[in-house]
Amino acid sequence: MADDLFATPEHESFRQTVRKFVTEELAPRAREFDEHGRFDKALYGRMGELGMLGVRYDPRWGGQGLDWSYSAAMYEELGHGADNAGVVMGITVHTDMATPSLHEFGSDELKERYLAPAIRGELVSAIAVTEPDAGSDVAGIKTRAVRDGDHWVINGSKIYITNAATADFLCLLAVTDPAAGYAGFSQILVPTDAPGFSFQLLDKIGNWGSDTGLLFLEDVRVPVAHTIGEVGRGFQQQMRQFQDERLVACCTSVAASQALWEKTRRWCAERKLFGGRLLDMQVTQFKLVEMLTQITAARELTHQCVRKRIAGADATLEISMAKLFVGRTCRTVADEAIQLHGGFGYMKESAAGRAFVDTRLISIGGGSDETMIHYMAKMLKL
Repeated sequence: MADDLFATPEHESFRQTVRKFVTEELAPRAREFDEHGRFDKALYGRMGELGMLGVRYDPRWGGQGLDWSYSAAMYEELGHGADNAGVVMGITVHTDMATPSLHEFGSDELKERYLAPAIRGELVSAIAVTEPDAGSDVAGIKTRAVRDGDHWVINGSKIYITNAATADFLCLLAVTDPAAGYAGFSQILVPTDAPGFSFQLLDKIGNWGSDTGLLFLEDVRVPVAHTIGEVGRGFQQQMRQFQDERLVACCTSVAASQALWEKTRRWCAERKLFGGRLLDMQVTQFKLVEMLTQITAARELTHQCVRKRIAGADATLEISMAKLFVGRTCRTVADEAIQLHGGFGYMKESAAGRAFVDTRLISIGGGSDETMIHYMAKMLKL
């Protein structure tokens, strides 16, 4: 890694720890996870032992208290080596999409009961925001939490939820005051063993190694003490949490595209046709050069976002740019890779074929391309 930010001996030691886990315990089982449609939950405990589940979290709760550069290093290793986009997504949902608000705004009691076990890998989490009629339009959610004494009574549904069958608890966004506008939402921690909770798994075109589902909440009762942060501040907290989600997606996706480029280059070097190697054809060389140029630019933009996060600066604009650019880059690389692989690229066993469907999600999930462009236009006062 040329970037000095990620090149210290401490970073390299951490990378080696993650790489060993990915190489020995994730990659060999990649197709098994695809077949089962979910990640082996027992491996969360192993990741907890290795310090992978609370990299930036307070040591008081079992975290390592490190900065974003270590998170980026870990996600690059996961994205590059796991050979399963769905598994990487399931892990990152737990570490950087469902627990950041709990760590930043949750009460000590909630952190003791849920965050500390999540960092140890004893509990798995999911983020429950998207609804059938409200995806990127977060303000349009309808799931309702009504106060009844010391409890919330929750009714509604969520869709496209990663870790639907695996999660032990949800970070759920619900409407707690319909008349209050953006001040009428709250984040609530909901244990998935609560009466009235159920789920139905969905059949995706890609990311097969993750369990994605439709959630149902029918008169689910949880204590008001399960509110994460202040009542009525859920929308703002969720928007803050989205920044981690988007940056993580950039880190893992760029690394996965780099791995795909390397596999494609090897394929082109081995593939013989018309009396020579596919790699010897000028059109192939040009494609590989253009792909790597885009990947490198995407990585540099992503690292710029990481630097701003480490400095404590507002990186919303840059992260939005990165998500837009990284998503489009990864889709382009996957499309070129499947073309260079020819007929084999259209097979499920092909890395190019899997990437072709897996990469399509990054331009939709966590805020669509159109949503990112809309936000950026407002930030730039256009």
